[in-house]
Amino acid sequence: MTQPLITTEQLAGLLGDHNLRLYDCTTYNEPVPPGSDVPYRAVPGDKTFAAGHIPGADFLDLQGEFSDTSAQQFFMMPDVAQLEAAFGRHGLDASKTIVLYSIGTMMWSTRFWWMLRSLGVDARVLDGGFDKWNDEGRPVERGAPKGYPAATFKAAPRPGYFVDKNIVKTRIGDPATVIVNALGPQFHQGLEPSRYGRPGRVPGSVNVPAASLTNADKTLTTLAEAEAKFTAQGVTRDKNVILYCGGGISATIDLLMLTQLGYDKLTLYDASMGEWARDPALPIETD
Repeated sequence: MTQPLITTEQLAGLLGDHNLRLYDCTTYNEPVPPGSDVPYRAVPGDKTFAAGHIPGADFLDLQGEFSDTSAQQFFMMPDVAQLEAAFGRHGLDASKTIVLYSIGTMMWSTRFWWMLRSLGVDARVLDGGFDKWNDEGRPVERGAPKGYPAATFKAAPRPGYFVDKNIVKTRIGDPATVIVNALGPQFHQGLEPSRYGRPGRVPGSVNVPAASLTNADKTLTTLAEAEAKFTAQGVTRDKNVILYCGGGISATIDLLMLTQLGYDKLTLYDASMGEWARDPALPIETD
């Protein structure tokens, strides 16, 4: 497996390499009026890309090109044919050195990393993202993306990377499974109103917030610190681990950390609380 993280120093040494495919993956979840039927408005980060990006990078619009736009929830994994066409348009194929980054949080780049892994392609995520790159005074380019020459992207799908609500429901109470919520503790406990619907969590799930796995400079915490957090919640290598969050995005930070730690029985509940909290037929738990 390709090491999933790359440092700003390592990336700086790759700039200009004809084999490099570098992508800004940023999306912004903007607030919507109270009572809206959606939890947020998904806005591509093309404006912040134009204002400043790592030289040579292209831009990927997660909701616009790489999600199932017919789904009720945002960011749902689309079919393989759509992804092959979209990644191909952006010059991505498995023979290239693929580096992903985002602004503000690494979760947008880790989402693309998980999607690509499910398609049989190993990419690398910039630790600390554009924030760290920019804070270090490294070169920045402005303007619209120039893109890369189109490529033929052929997926080799790996099963089991995504599960639906029915699988999650059947695993509640299963001693061989641990279900992990990557949202903040106040949402896990149901102490605050949820923009997704009913407050609370999938019954029996444990809480390892994605935010607890990151440092002030946007980089990820050490593997030892991450392992301690997961172990404290009963997340062990012998268990089948199902991750979820609000929309299947921040949980991919947990997935990247677990992958680095050598866990290999991992999956993502793609629709997450965006679906679960709205469905009165599904059980929910609060403190």
